[in-house]
Amino acid sequence: MYIVTLPEKPSIDGLDDKWSAIWAQNGVYRFVRPAAREQVYSIDTPPPTVSGSLHVGHAFSYTHTDIVARFQRMRGKHVFYPMGWDDNGLATERRVQNYYGVRCDPSLPYDPDFKAPEPVANFARKDRPPVVDVSRRNFIELCERLTAEDERVFEHLWRRLGLSVDWSLNYTTIGAEARRISQAAFLKMLAAGEVYQDEAPTMWDIDFGTAVANAEMIDKEVPSAYHRLVFTVDGEPVHIETTRPELLPACVALVAHPDDERYQPLFGREAVTPMFGVRVPVVAHPLAKADKGSGIAMVCTFGDQTDVVWWRELRLPTRTLVGRDGRLQPVDFTTLPCADPGAAQRAYAPLAGLSVTQARKAIVAALGEGGFIDGEPRPTTHAVKFYEKGERPLEIVSSRQWFIRTMAHREELLERGESIVWHPAHMKARYDDWVRGLNSDWLISRQRFFGVPFPVWYPLDSAGEPDYEHPIVPDESALPVDPQSAVPPGYAEEQRGVPGGFTGEPDVMDTWATSSLTPQLACGWLNDPELYRLTFPMDLRPQGHDIIRTWLFSTVVRSHIEEGETPWRHAALSGWILDPDRKKMSKSQGNVVTPEHLIDEHSADGVRYWAASARPGTDTAFEPKQMKVGRRLATKLLNAAKFVYGFPEAAADATVGEPLDAAVIESLKRTVAEATQALESYEYTTALAAAERFFWTFCDDYVELVKQRAYDGSDSARLTLRLALDTVIRLLAPFIPYVTEEVWSWTHETSVHTSAWPAAGEFAGTSGDAGLLPSASEVIRAVRKAKSEAKLSMRSEVPRVEVAAPAALTEAIRSVEGDLRNAGHIGEIAYSAAAELKVTVQLPEAA
Repeated sequence: MYIVTLPEKPSIDGLDDKWSAIWAQNGVYRFVRPAAREQVYSIDTPPPTVSGSLHVGHAFSYTHTDIVARFQRMRGKHVFYPMGWDDNGLATERRVQNYYGVRCDPSLPYDPDFKAPEPVANFARKDRPPVVDVSRRNFIELCERLTAEDERVFEHLWRRLGLSVDWSLNYTTIGAEARRISQAAFLKMLAAGEVYQDEAPTMWDIDFGTAVANAEMIDKEVPSAYHRLVFTVDGEPVHIETTRPELLPACVALVAHPDDERYQPLFGREAVTPMFGVRVPVVAHPLAKADKGSGIAMVCTFGDQTDVVWWRELRLPTRTLVGRDGRLQPVDFTTLPCADPGAAQRAYAPLAGLSVTQARKAIVAALGEGGFIDGEPRPTTHAVKFYEKGERPLEIVSSRQWFIRTMAHREELLERGESIVWHPAHMKARYDDWVRGLNSDWLISRQRFFGVPFPVWYPLDSAGEPDYEHPIVPDESALPVDPQSAVPPGYAEEQRGVPGGFTGEPDVMDTWATSSLTPQLACGWLNDPELYRLTFPMDLRPQGHDIIRTWLFSTVVRSHIEEGETPWRHAALSGWILDPDRKKMSKSQGNVVTPEHLIDEHSADGVRYWAASARPGTDTAFEPKQMKVGRRLATKLLNAAKFVYGFPEAAADATVGEPLDAAVIESLKRTVAEATQALESYEYTTALAAAERFFWTFCDDYVELVKQRAYDGSDSARLTLRLALDTVIRLLAPFIPYVTEEVWSWTHETSVHTSAWPAAGEFAGTSGDAGLLPSASEVIRAVRKAKSEAKLSMRSEVPRVEVAAPAALTEAIRSVEGDLRNAGHIGEIAYSAAAELKVTVQLPEAA
């Protein structure tokens, strides 16, 4: 028998450091490969973005995953639970720029002796040095250095929070293996025709200087104004209302609804643009809205996504106006159907080079002076596309980008969604709506620096122009490669950038294009076939509901194309953490709370308790009071365990024989069944509530009722106390792992987290009336209440208690009369008949 001396004053303080070290030393959570896939439970853990610090929203959602992992481990599964770091992309670049005070300039040569600048925060604001321009390679080295530091901090916090991750399974989305897998997957898709490059209208963020995919865009309401421009058709005015007058030089057509009788006579004719005198066709299209503005719109290349649709479907010409820097580019009016190209050129000259905002003001003023505006601007607000991390509206520019084919797979992707079990179920609608609403393929290229490079070079013709139709690709055995420094097969470095030579693809993959491969990254797709067989498809994808259209969707796309499989069986969605103003807590909002001090104050178990109290997919307010409740629960468990384990163990052949003891075991059976079913359904909040409800009843009522009998040597009481406590410790272990491990260690050699989850077989041969304990509790609570109101000690004698109850209940209470009298220090209990239970307490005369 394993016996440990019970602590004199048990405390939850310091348990996280103590047990984190022991778990790591003993490899408690290390994944051990079994023989069969059915024995494994594999988790596609979200790799957090390494761009600063983790906040309580991370602690919230990652705790949910850990609860599931711990439950499955106790159910006998070999839990494959890796942790990844999403350390490439714009967020990392911005952090490095701000942290070191640097800016990447790809034209600069690599400096092998470059030293990392002192962090900007180390200087007083007035003493900060100017921004330093660094080469692309030096910039990437700074990114790698800072992300490595951040990852160490992240891991420390995750260990404190008690995540039962196998830390030997770490991966990143930018490391050598991630680059190899991402590039290999890209080359396979390229060979299969599932990825392609095209010059196309692209949503562009001016500040970040990169293309943006549809899934990364958000709508924001912004103030604007309608300007009523005067076009002419055969000298007759036609009024166009627009919020983008600066795009007038890029106008390629006017469009109205085919059923709009006002404009049907104009279809097939030409209109003349104001100020520039360019002839454009008047065309019909069903997307035109007769009730919007004047009912006829100008098509510009490009003002919004509708312009792109009109341009594509009506086969209109392209007149690129806004450049990648957000400024108006030169326009050669001699190439356009223009009555007076010279006059048009002179009218446009002051606009060239202006920002979009500057150009809008300038052209409105010029149109007004020329009499081309009818009336005053009409204020309005409308939804405008923004990059989710950006601060200025996106522009649509024409650029060459890489795309993964998604439009062709829409129906298949909807079928993949059907094969996933969603928790909660209604979240599936978000996925379905996104897939059904797809209107373009997935853009995966970015014009940035810290990302996975596309493993592609292009031959240069005799004029030094790239031949995009015949890309050069490496052999898979050569991966990973960076085409900016590596040389393609059959070429020498001296041929880089010269006619007849080659040039490397400068773009990198979007961060979602690499993190969409987390199952492949974690499961050993290319380097460990046995591990891949055991872990893929994975069992669970846990994540936030806000990235269903990005991470979840993109992973389904990649798995469908690469494997012909759905990547996981279950998707569990966490809600947001809301600040006091009911806004999502996020680093971009600047309203985050970091969890380290919360763990110091409330314990890791307290923080986890708060997280587990929120239902799947539900947005939850940040509430430290709930953490206090969790700490109180953990402290109570320590004290209850010390009390129960302080009794000698019951005899080996002891049985649960007393009615009250059997009633507690019956209630425990039901609690185990409820908690097990809830966790099997990923309803961790329900499971916690069931276990906690039983625990408080056990402590506040049952322990008080039977402790005298236990002191007197009752094997039935002692066996029941220990059996109930051992069970409730295991029920609470996934939620509050530190305190449960601590109290379990007092009487067990092995970890509670590798012990068996409670099962019905443990209570075989014991049955009782689960309703007896609540009735007995009501009697003893009435006695306590009477003593409290009379300001008497709980140990004061009570001469008489009268119990009025139905006959069956009276008999049940009679069966536990001894425990009631001991617990309440009651002299006599009298019984009478009544329709429902009523307790009358006779206090001592002195009271």
